[in-house]
Amino acid sequence: MHIEKNVFENVFNTVMNIEGKTKDNIKAREDLAMFCRRKELEKNGNGKYLKANYTLDKNGKQAVCEWVKNLKFPDGYVSNMGRCVDLKKYKLFGMKSHDCHVFMQRLIPIAFRNLMPTNVWEPLTELSLSFKDLTCTKLKEEDMRRLELEIPEILCKLERIFPPAFFDSMEHLPVHLPYEARIAGPVQFRWMYPFERFLRHLKINVNNKARVEGSICNAYLVEEASNFCSHYFESHVHTRQRKVPRNDDGGVVVPIEGNLSIFSYPGRSYGTAKPRPIEGRELRAAQTYILLNCDEVTPYIEARNPSNNVTNIFVKALAEGPNRTTQSYPMYFVNGYKFHTIGHGTGRATMNSGVFIKGTNYSENASDYYGQLIEILELEYPGYPFKRMVLFKCDWFDPSRHGTRRHPNYSLAEVNQGRRFNRYEPFILAMQACQVYYVPYPSLRRAQTDWIAVCKIKARAVVEMPELSKKTSSMPELAFQDNEINLHQIEVVEDNDLGLLNDPNGGDIGSDVGHDEFEFEDEIEHVLESESKDEDDDEDFADL
Repeated sequence: MHIEKNVFENVFNTVMNIEGKTKDNIKAREDLAMFCRRKELEKNGNGKYLKANYTLDKNGKQAVCEWVKNLKFPDGYVSNMGRCVDLKKYKLFGMKSHDCHVFMQRLIPIAFRNLMPTNVWEPLTELSLSFKDLTCTKLKEEDMRRLELEIPEILCKLERIFPPAFFDSMEHLPVHLPYEARIAGPVQFRWMYPFERFLRHLKINVNNKARVEGSICNAYLVEEASNFCSHYFESHVHTRQRKVPRNDDGGVVVPIEGNLSIFSYPGRSYGTAKPRPIEGRELRAAQTYILLNCDEVTPYIEARNPSNNVTNIFVKALAEGPNRTTQSYPMYFVNGYKFHTIGHGTGRATMNSGVFIKGTNYSENASDYYGQLIEILELEYPGYPFKRMVLFKCDWFDPSRHGTRRHPNYSLAEVNQGRRFNRYEPFILAMQACQVYYVPYPSLRRAQTDWIAVCKIKARAVVEMPELSKKTSSMPELAFQDNEINLHQIEVVEDNDLGLLNDPNGGDIGSDVGHDEFEFEDEIEHVLESESKDEDDDEDFADL
């Protein structure tokens, strides 16, 4: 966890060329003449060091900061990163460990794709994906052995780009992480996020700063005693132990004999219901999709015999169609996700309207269907018992290669927000929906603003178990993780020509060398004085 945070800070501060924190300074450039042969990064005829191509200029840094300022994520996914942006100095400050965790694994490939050369962006993307694979909830031994071979290659690519001062002990530690994961198992059982959250909980309980330990102990004893007593309360009393989860879907539905899966799937609507009619083209599209996606109706469709004797009252009601009046909701909880419509999310700091679903003829070459949630409709069918189901009405992006594409090596998906699906099939079952969020690319060219990146997320507080067990375990306050590792192709660069490492249009990197040399001499004198003082203290201690 902290390795990832430190590596991210080194990468981001160097690429953004943040004063005082970048690893590309005058002293680092002076080391190049000793350790490397990079003539383009040495002094020019004017005695200045030219800006490197792995750092952004002022316009690029401004684009990245404004992009981070306007980012929107699903509810509970990450904290508000907009508060960490300094638009005057073009830097990020006050980022938490989990913010760095998400930025490193999700946003690094998106942030620098259109702002940096390909030979710089690819190693950074491979480093980001390697951390993403290491923190998956399900790991395989062969994947960890593959990462043990790939991470040294990625670091070698970075060594050909960044100066030697960039690489300290923290950049070396990722080499050992795959072996550690292969021996100790998935990282969610070993990282520090739950412990840091608990420490924050203890610090909040401090009321008397003069007696910090006493305040923590007293509050902890009171909390433990109240928790034990709450087990003896009646079931209708709300306590902390019976707190409803953040994305609660309503629990298990009471089973009814002969009931269909689409009527018994758990889900919970939220907000004020607004009745509206459904008829004509919209009604036919909804009814057709429901019949084609209900497992219990499939045998009747395959038989193609209208004389079949249907005895199930639920199937009969489904064939007759829903009532012509539906209820429209702004929010819905299902599958561990929180969805809200685009209209409801306007003006909010979060984005919960991204939807994706796999096609019926899904294969390795087929694309996912990505869209945005427009409306949440609850349909009710006539007859007793009550039969209700929820449909999502979505605006789908074009699933063809002109509207949806995926990077051949890194499996990064993106959609063209200017192209839409050319068929009128807006509905899906709420039980089929998975959630995504869309992130635009920071770019200085208007031609590249049509494509937006797609990031899939997993259900909150759910850890999928291996195939040996189909059960899922619920864990509160989980950090962002993927379920499975995706194979990414890491290409080994064998040629020695990396192109120019300097930026001819970027100018120099700052102050003159003389001032920096005086600072270095002052640091040496300070170190020598501290060492002599330590020696005197040791002699006095020996005399005693």
